[in-house]
Parts: sequence; structure tokens; C-alpha cells
Amino acid sequence: MKLGIDIGGTFTDLVLMNEQTGELRFGKTLTTYPDPTQGILNGVADLQRDHELDLASLSEIVHGTTLVTNAIIERKGAKTGLITTAGFEDVLEIGRELRYDIYDIFLSVPEPVIPRNLRLGVAERLDKTGDVLLELEQSNLEQAVKNLEAQGVKSVAVSFLHSFTNPEHERRVGKFIREAYPDLYCGLSSEIMPEIREYERTSATALNAYVQPITDHYLQALEAKLQALGFRGVINIMISSGKLTTIEGASKTPNQQLESGPAGGTMAAVFIGHTIEQSNVLAFDMGGTTAKASVISDYSPEITHQFEAARVMRFKKGSGFPVRIPVIDMIEIGAGGGSIARVNNLGLLPVGPDSASSQPGPACYGLGGQLPTVTDADLVLGYLNPDYFLGGNMKLRKDLAEASIQTHIAEPLGISVIEAALGVHRIVNENMANAARVHILESGLDPRRYDMMAFGGAGPVHAFGVARLLGS
Repeated sequence: MKLGIDIGGTFTDLVLMNEQTGELRFGKTLTTYPDPTQGILNGVADLQRDHELDLASLSEIVHGTTLVTNAIIERKGAKTGLITTAGFEDVLEIGRELRYDIYDIFLSVPEPVIPRNLRLGVAERLDKTGDVLLELEQSNLEQAVKNLEAQGVKSVAVSFLHSFTNPEHERRVGKFIREAYPDLYCGLSSEIMPEIREYERTSATALNAYVQPITDHYLQALEAKLQALGFRGVINIMISSGKLTTIEGASKTPNQQLESGPAGGTMAAVFIGHTIEQSNVLAFDMGGTTAKASVISDYSPEITHQFEAARVMRFKKGSGFPVRIPVIDMIEIGAGGGSIARVNNLGLLPVGPDSASSQPGPACYGLGGQLPTVTDADLVLGYLNPDYFLGGNMKLRKDLAEASIQTHIAEPLGISVIEAALGVHRIVNENMANAARVHILESGLDPRRYDMMAFGGAGPVHAFGVARLLGS
């Protein structure tokens, strides 16, 4: 028996597979905040109750999660410090001095996850070939780490100039921290991203150190809780390249999980493509918060090393933190089921990017949400069965959805509730189709030659409309 678990912004999904018979069983629960392990345990409890699951019979758990991405976007990582070559303390803010929108006079860039007072330089210097120009000053290093520890830092990123050619100085820092401050997490750029370009390397190392404590605590807690219920198998974590890693690997380099959940869906599309002998597939993932698409050509997803986390402008390249890791090339193409629709000051109807998430959720959940969402529109249009949501475990309130759309969209625009709901549905489809078309054409490909595979909670609801607009 194997169990697949995916944590999204709104729902936690579970799939139980019997490898001998091919039988599948499904579970779905609301994602729980601030402890997402509780949502997993709720789903496992449902599987145990409904299908007599014995966790001792599980040989493997495969887990995808948005924990790392959300921690960076929401700035909920650990207090982190940076030790770098003296004079390079501001590289995270200077970056490449590129403007992602040259005409925006109010342009903003993401604030570094490590504030200036926690970025300390130490005396050391290598040249571009790795030869030592200035030996690492031990007393300077010891004072820097002492200062960071005194300020309550939980994790330390270490990034020295040219350390990708000679990691010796960074290794000395790591050895010192592990021996003198065993409770501190420590990440070295020569291990996280041993490549040229100090800004990108420092950015990747800083982000990794920022999320490492919470990722490690989460994975250790999850493993312990499952073992307490009788699980004795292996837990593998999906990473951004579509491959799997161990608990230990995921804890050491959590930035490899930035696209963990969507990567799992793309690899599922690769598998389905092989099964139906369709080599060109557009994987369309629409969840509760966002929608993404990836292109699969000749049974292989496109891999890129140019990835950005936590963009200030979701669709603007250069507005986020660069992280040079192998990742399945995906385009974020619009809203999710929980994305909020509203009438703006111009009388237009934008949808998203903000989401109702799982708490309070769309109005139709009956959990206190007041604003209309894509899910509310889909329910009013009859695309969702109010009596069979979450497999019948959750009843949707169509009356609340209609009231929310009536108050916030229909009345301000002077149209009916059905027209307002249809407007939301069509706008979302158009936005996603346009973004997907541009992404495919930029790769020199023809969207009409790709079959679409839809997944995610809202993917199948909108798949037909998006595919029709793309000509798939």
C-alpha cells in the first residue's frame, strides 16, 4: 500500500493505492493552519474509518506541499542571519539593479528575508580562481556568530565571495557553528548553490536558511505523528524538478520544494501521457489559490533553472527572489477556486489575486466568508454539486453564494446573479487561456498541438473553457 499526500492552500488531498490490485481510495480535508499536519491526520483518520486503513500496511508515503512557498510569500520563516565577505552585506538589496517595469515610477522589489542588522561581514577574501587573498579571521567570525545568536537568530546563511571555486572558508564557518552553536541551523552557499554570481547564490542560500527550521520541524513532527499511529514505512518528498527526496534531504535543502505540489501534478500528466500514448500534453493545475500550467513535449516536461520566489508582481519576471534550482517550467496563469471577485473603481470585474483560502473560505462554505469567489460562481452556474463536495463530506450553501454575488457584483453592475457568475467564470477562463497561450508561444510551440490534462480542485471545472479558447 502507498499513500500520496498533497497540501494546498485550501485543501489537503490524500490518495491510497493498493499496488497489487490497483485499487484507489481518496480523501480530502480542509488544510489546517497554522499546523498543516493536523489536516493530514484528519485525512488519514477518514481513510482509516471509511476504508479500514492500517498504517502498518503502508510501505511508502509520497508527499507534496506548498509549505515552503507559503512561508516565503507570507514571511513566516525563522529569524535568519547572514555571514558574508566584509563589504558585501547589501548584495541582497542591490541585486542586479534591474527594473522589471521601466515605466513604473512606484516600482517595488521584495524586501530581503534577512534584515540589514542581521547581515554581517567578516574579514576574508578569495579571488575569482579560489586563491586566498585574505585568510578568514577567526576572532571576527566568532564575534559575528555571537552577535547573531544574541539577537535570537535561529538559522544562519553563509555566502562568501567566490566560494563556489573554493569552499574552504565557508566550511570552516559551518564547522564552527555546528560545534559551538549546535542549536543553530546553518546553510553554506557552496552546498546550496555552488555557482557563479554572488547575488543569485546569496539569495538562494538566504531563502534556504530562512525556511529550513520550519521545514525541519514540520517534517520531523509529521514523521513522528505518523509513526505514533503505526506507520513504519518510508516518507519521500516531491521536489520542484519532479523527483523525490528523503526527509533528511528535504530538511537540508527545503528550497528544492518551492514547486513541490505542482511538480507532482506535472509528473502525473507525464504518466497519463505514456498511458494514452499522447506525447504532447499541457498540464493544467487549478487549485484553491492559484492556477499553473506546464508544457510536456515528447513525454518530457520542460526544466528551467531560472526560477523566482515571492514575486511582488505575480506575472513580472525580475520582481521576485532568484533561486537557481532545477524546476519544472511552469507559468502561473491566473486565479484559483478561492480567488475573490469584485467590482473595482472603474466598474470592471477583476478576479484575484487575493484568495479566501480555507479560512474563512468562499461564501458557500458557510464558514464566515462574505466575499464572492470563483467557487461561488461555479456553484451558482451548476458546475458544482452542493451535496457532493469533498465526496459528500461538506455541503455547499448555494443561497450564501447567490447572496454574496448579488451584493458585491450583480447590484453594483446592474445585472442578474447568473450573469454576474457567468462573468466571473468567463473572465477567469480568458485570463488563464491568454497567459497559457503566451507561455506556449514564447517556447516556439503551437498550443493546438497539445492535449490538456486538468487536475487540482477547480481544474476540471474550467478545463473545457480554457481548452476551447486555446484550440487544444
